[in-house]
Amino acid sequence: MPIIAAYMVPHPPMIVPKVGRGSEKQIEKTIAAYRAVAAEIAEIRPETIIVTSPHAVMYADYFHISPGEHASGDFGSFRAPGVKFRKEYDTELVSAVCALAKEKDFPAGTLGERDRHLDHGTMVPLYFVDQVVTDYRLVRIGLSGLPLPDHYAFGQMIRKAVEQTGRKAVLIASGDLSHKLQEYGPYGFAKEGPEYDARIMDAAGRAAFGEMLEFDEAFCDKAAECGHRSFVIMAGALDGLDVEAKVYSHEDVTGVGYGICSFHPGGENPERRFLLKYREAQAKRLRKRRAAEDPYVRLARETVESWVLERKTPEVPEWAAEEMKRDRAGVFVSIHEDGRLRGCIGTFLPTRENIAREIISNAVSASTRDPRFDAVRPDELDKLEINVDVLSAPEKISGPEELDVKRYGVIVSSGSKRGLLLPDLDGVDTVEEQIDIARRKGGIREGERIALERFEVVRHV
Repeated sequence: MPIIAAYMVPHPPMIVPKVGRGSEKQIEKTIAAYRAVAAEIAEIRPETIIVTSPHAVMYADYFHISPGEHASGDFGSFRAPGVKFRKEYDTELVSAVCALAKEKDFPAGTLGERDRHLDHGTMVPLYFVDQVVTDYRLVRIGLSGLPLPDHYAFGQMIRKAVEQTGRKAVLIASGDLSHKLQEYGPYGFAKEGPEYDARIMDAAGRAAFGEMLEFDEAFCDKAAECGHRSFVIMAGALDGLDVEAKVYSHEDVTGVGYGICSFHPGGENPERRFLLKYREAQAKRLRKRRAAEDPYVRLARETVESWVLERKTPEVPEWAAEEMKRDRAGVFVSIHEDGRLRGCIGTFLPTRENIAREIISNAVSASTRDPRFDAVRPDELDKLEINVDVLSAPEKISGPEELDVKRYGVIVSSGSKRGLLLPDLDGVDTVEEQIDIARRKGGIREGERIALERFEVVRHV
């Protein structure tokens, strides 16, 4: 049996009267929408409710499924300890999801923290559901720092597990929208905030799940949303099906976006296999990019492939440009996958006899020795985008006024500590942000005296 219905809902604790103590009246449209969704779920009478929550256990590279037979929770941290929950987990469905993940070598399961306390991203939706139906079991799933396509693929896996077990299930994708909609809001205002809310509500209202995969990560970060990955898991669970979508409400009166939508799946529709379409478009774009790459990027890519597949470091090829063999410079090699950084290692001053050797050395390091990431796997090679930045010699400057975040990179030094940031990076919009990130990368504490240097780059993409 497929998932019967799915719902996109927010999780403001203030919506619970004993927490809000009157302030919940600001979001009456959201409350009315929540009650309508709960009534729908009561009519379905699901055996299992699956909740994806941004506030469950979250890892950078793993989807955590809450283990055990049951969990409890309350709103004590929001001054309402009397609002309590105790939920039995659907252990059979959890085991089915874990088995599929193991079979596909997918990073999901019950490993890690044994958190038995329900989070508010789970409890807020269940507060409304429990007012009309309580005889269900729960599966609680956290998000991850992995790319959006992995969240979509995980949704597909959840659906397959539901079908294998024959569960009568609904999925609740818990998540607020932007937290930067109003100056008086908890995080202030950013222009990306209203843009995000408009885009996600439009996509949700049309069940345009493929568009959810196309949201740029830097844009989502600037909008300070918390639910997008949750919504993408939900979209994956409905992949390849006709879907009837309904928008119940959207409010932003508190400076945070709250959207409620329902999704009722219909028959099979091959035109709605959005992850497959995304991968096909991505492969086409990468083939076009590869055909146009210059010798700098080609050398970096071939080095990564040689090292990952054969553990061999290539020699400088005959086709390398003459200046690559002649000149010396600092070089950074950056690797991205699905729009997210996958590795970046570089040298701000030359350490090899020429630029070509510098590229080869740093390409190996970026693919296998960046401490922030696991080594690149052979199955990832066709998905990678590689950039090469060739740095000019650094020059000392007297202050931030001599920087331009788009034109210059910065080196921040304090004694023997040093941090570097390249120019023109997504999500870095001001000189102040650039200096602060470089300072933190160098392990330089706030308040320590610093010296600044700038440099320019020639970026090969």
